[in-house]
Amino acid sequence: MFQIRIHGRGGQGVVSAAEMLSHAAFEEGKHSQAVPSFGSERMGAPVVAYVRIDEKEIELREPVLDPTLLIVQDPTLFSAIDVFAGLREDGYVLINTTKTLAELGIEEATQKLPAGHVATVAATELAMKYLKRPTPNTVLLGAFTAMSDTVQIDSVCAAIMKKFPGKVGEMNVEAARAAHAAAAV
Repeated sequence: MFQIRIHGRGGQGVVSAAEMLSHAAFEEGKHSQAVPSFGSERMGAPVVAYVRIDEKEIELREPVLDPTLLIVQDPTLFSAIDVFAGLREDGYVLINTTKTLAELGIEEATQKLPAGHVATVAATELAMKYLKRPTPNTVLLGAFTAMSDTVQIDSVCAAIMKKFPGKVGEMNVEAARAAHAAAAV
């Protein structure tokens, strides 16, 4: 089972990202589940959401404690909580940042992961370019599809269009595809 934990702050679309990723996997004929976790439910507060993807039925309902992938929408969370808790030794990390791992102070935490399993994407900047809003969620989903074959970019784009029909969806798809192309390099 591929388990994902998405960390961000209120207003960044963490819960929506989980829903769209789960829908994308479902569209590919996989079993999937998105589980939001709400704390203080206010703009800027830390938020986490979970996604599970598997070829067979998923019976778990608890939070993801041993993620295969961490998506970090706000890198300031590294100094606020233990984002890496439970990350598998062969796990993936996708971070919304323009900084290096050393600048983020997480070089040691990511050093043990396999080559190609840690990626940084300037998701907020791409969101501002394509969406005119600092919402990195769909951008990071596009980047994730370049890191792993768990879910394909076309499925993520279809899920985005289902969540945001019309012009807003088209803009988000364009941003996701740009991030996919940037992460694939």
